[in-house]
Amino acid sequence: MILGMSTSAFTQFHVVISLIGIFTGVIAVFGVLSASRLPTWTALFLITTVATSVTGFMFPAMGFDAADVVGVISLVILAIAIVALYVYHLSAAWRWLYVVSSVIALYLNVFVGVVQSFQKVPFLHPLAPNGSEPPFIIAQVIVMVIFIVLGILAAKKFHPVMRGLA
Repeated sequence: MILGMSTSAFTQFHVVISLIGIFTGVIAVFGVLSASRLPTWTALFLITTVATSVTGFMFPAMGFDAADVVGVISLVILAIAIVALYVYHLSAAWRWLYVVSSVIALYLNVFVGVVQSFQKVPFLHPLAPNGSEPPFIIAQVIVMVIFIVLGILAAKKFHPVMRGLA
């Protein structure tokens, strides 16, 4: 039992909030690419992505593993994005810190999604049963390249007009 749910129900809950985080993160990042803040989508992205990382720590584990490392990194990156957006209101260097941290947070969520897909999806698992085979590595490199390009474009294009400042 985790938070009063069976492990299976909690896993489904964790997966759903992770998928919501990815979906809303894609919308938020495309908003950034068009110099739009999209406050509701961005807040939902940040909340669900924080929740994904936090709930990830609640699964029974045997010591501190790679998933925990990704979770800690994600929470630190998300803290930067949240502070940049809600405390410093994207002023000066906080604008690009927000953009970079948001894109990295989304990337980490997608990275874990790819890992989980190769572990759990029946037609993908035989392609990379150990998570170190070429199909897995190719998929992760493609995802990383996409996010590097998105991050660079977003950092260049995101210059939102702030209320009361224009």
